Amino acid sequence: MNEPVAELGYEAARDQLAEVVKMLEQGGLDLDHSLALWERGEALAERCEEHLAGARARVEKALSHADESGSD
Repeated sequence: MNEPVAELGYEAARDQLAEVVKMLEQGGLDLDHSLALWERGEALAERCEEHLAGARARVEKALSHADESGSD
């Protein structure tokens, strides 16, 4: 889980985020470790959003192109 967040694909970021949540829910971590995990979780969630926004834009562009092609 030390790979830079910016280099993760959607699935890897999502899986690591799920693992972070699981570890935080289990508790028993010292404050510094909990905060570090929380910060990584925030970064992972943001990375997932970036991927989803990119995918959404691609779908919208494809649908827009299909609508333009169909109206000829």
